[in-house]
Amino acid sequence: MSGRKTAVSSNASLGGVTQGSVSHERAAGPRRHGPMGRGPMLPTEKPRDFGGSIKKALSFMGRFKALLVVVMVFAVGSTIFNIIGPKVLSEATTQLFNGLVAKVQGTGGIDFSLIGSILLATLGLYLLSAGCSWVQGWIMSYVSQKTCFDLRKSIDAKINRLPFGYFDKTSTGDVLSRITNDVDTLGQSLNQGITQLITSLTTIIGVVIMMFSINWVMTLVALLMVPVSLILVAIIVKHSQKYFYAQQSLLGRINGQVEETFSGHVVVKAFCREDSAVEAFKATNDKLYESAWKSQFFSGLMQPLMGFVGNLGYVAVAVLGAMFAFRGVITVGDIQAFIQYVKNFTQPVTQLAQVSNVLQQLAAAAERIFEFLEEPELEPEAGLRDQGPKGPASQELACTVEFDHVRFGYDPQSPVIKDFSAQVDQGQTVAIVGHTGAGKTTMVKLLMRFYEMDSGDIRIGGVSIKDMFREDVRSLFAMVLQETWLFNGTVADNIRYGNSQATDEEVREAARKACAHRFITTLPGGYDFVISEDATNISQGQRQLITIARAFLSDRRMLILDEATSSVDTRTEERIQRGMDNLMRGRTSFVIAHRLSTIRNADLILVMDKGDIVEQGTHAQLLSQGGLYAQLYNSQFTEG
Repeated sequence: MSGRKTAVSSNASLGGVTQGSVSHERAAGPRRHGPMGRGPMLPTEKPRDFGGSIKKALSFMGRFKALLVVVMVFAVGSTIFNIIGPKVLSEATTQLFNGLVAKVQGTGGIDFSLIGSILLATLGLYLLSAGCSWVQGWIMSYVSQKTCFDLRKSIDAKINRLPFGYFDKTSTGDVLSRITNDVDTLGQSLNQGITQLITSLTTIIGVVIMMFSINWVMTLVALLMVPVSLILVAIIVKHSQKYFYAQQSLLGRINGQVEETFSGHVVVKAFCREDSAVEAFKATNDKLYESAWKSQFFSGLMQPLMGFVGNLGYVAVAVLGAMFAFRGVITVGDIQAFIQYVKNFTQPVTQLAQVSNVLQQLAAAAERIFEFLEEPELEPEAGLRDQGPKGPASQELACTVEFDHVRFGYDPQSPVIKDFSAQVDQGQTVAIVGHTGAGKTTMVKLLMRFYEMDSGDIRIGGVSIKDMFREDVRSLFAMVLQETWLFNGTVADNIRYGNSQATDEEVREAARKACAHRFITTLPGGYDFVISEDATNISQGQRQLITIARAFLSDRRMLILDEATSSVDTRTEERIQRGMDNLMRGRTSFVIAHRLSTIRNADLILVMDKGDIVEQGTHAQLLSQGGLYAQLYNSQFTEG
């Protein structure tokens, strides 16, 4: 089952701003409104480290060294058998020609028995060549696809080790493009490039040896075509490399735009921004088209140019061969073999030219893949194994929370939380209120260790969360967020996400507590109703009720409710609030709310403004002070 966000920031979908940024062009600061954002057009530049990217790709395949050696052996074997074939076949041609001449002169005839033996030997050589080629192709396909498999696993694992800040600055589509387009490109390039490189180089060396064995003058004339070919290849590669890199990067950009536009399809429609979305897509698509056709055009030039050079070689060899045969220096069969070797020589040179294109694609894909894999990760926690409570011991901590002069900024130069201190006792319900952007949600993210503090400390049960594994910190909390997240699966499966071991009855009981049971039973199939990929086949309020039921089922010791009832109507909200009261009883709970009527019974209300606590107390105390809380509370009943 694939996870899917069901809410997309309107800021990302409106105004025609549907271009996702790519990872190697970082924004100056984090984007706070969603994973997507506008980014400048990618320059058509060469990979920053062509050789390094190739080396990293080959290094990643290090555990396949033995198989790669086998591939090389069979590739060389296939090439050698293929190279010997024309020389053996030339003997049959010579025998046939000499037999015909003898027959015409009346001095002999054609020895069909000998010619038959030579042809059978030639057939055997070509069969051996084909067999070796099949084996090396089969092994290389396995190696390349296993490499792709391992790369996808590495990228998937890497995603879980990256800090949240990375995804604030990188489009979802670009990350998806790396795990799909770039990995596939790398796999195909490896499969084609390595075997073709081995066979081409072996063929060139073997063919040159065989040509010298026939006639050194004709060989030197044929070799004159090589520098001409190399010059042409160098010119083409110089102009095409940047377009291959741009093509891979723009594929990531366009994936981001498509993912974003379809995620926010309803919002785009609602604000009539279809034309803007189409224009933004068209702009990127045009640039992708521009880089793609140029890269393919330059790549396509290889074949006709190399063919032209090869034909020049044929002409020169044919003229010289006729002269040498007339003088009796070489036989007719040698001419036939040499011409075939010239053809076999120009073909691998052409293949090497094509391999250069394949290697460019490989380098461009590998650079983007390994750039992602080398991104800075969350600080390792292995050193914590002998410190503080771990694993089950974290469940024995008292659920008291102390914020001690916490300071944090997505950009360290611009702190969002400047000096936050607060003491929360076990079992208390703490509401955090304030204007948008005051730092309420940021405090919760720090509490869950989604981000690391710049300074200060947060302690749970007297133990710093820095001395606890992130998993252990998060295992203490159940979360209900304003932005619901449901995946393509049944209602029961989505609720059971909070506790995979829960029975069907426990799932239903959690739904009853969340006031979701009634609407679920009205769905076709009830708890077996399948929620669509984007969860558009149920309402936003119903999605929220399911996520609340999920939190009930998880039965964690502490709760975080971030605008948990903002998407439901007033009557449903009242029912949910009663369930929430039951859920929060005996648990330490953090409630972020804009609808202040929902937190009047909180044990402690923290009023935040510009990253600091400016007021704290109960609902009655704060109203009597007539400060910011009173202004916020009264405005909800007087405005409009």
